[in-house]
Amino acid sequence: MIGRLNHVAIAVRDLGAATAVYRDTLGAHVSQPQALPEHGVTVVFIELPNTKIELLAPLGEASPIARFLEKNPDGGMHHICYEVDDILATRDQLKQAGARVLGDGQPKIGAHGKPVLFLHPKDFSGTLVELEQV
Repeated sequence: MIGRLNHVAIAVRDLGAATAVYRDTLGAHVSQPQALPEHGVTVVFIELPNTKIELLAPLGEASPIARFLEKNPDGGMHHICYEVDDILATRDQLKQAGARVLGDGQPKIGAHGKPVLFLHPKDFSGTLVELEQV
């Protein structure tokens, strides 16, 4: 059902400082910041040969990342994202198996311009899972 790992997302307080560490210290290629108001975040992607790292910073007071950082002041891994061929069929199959889809269950457009859904971390060993249609 799930395909390749698309990215690992890390919540950060200071997007500029975190970007500098990956770019200047580790020598990684880092995208330009992208604001995603619908998701309450600003993101950058670190391009790796086999996947990406997504750095997430809060965008506004109601940001889910702001709440995450309240509980985790140093930041940390926020979610992992897997690719799927058909997000609606995958959603329906997961729901039938008892997995909980967050929000209203309808895909939203993510940072890559593709439909995404999030799955409840309690159903996946404490890890928030994002699904992105390829």
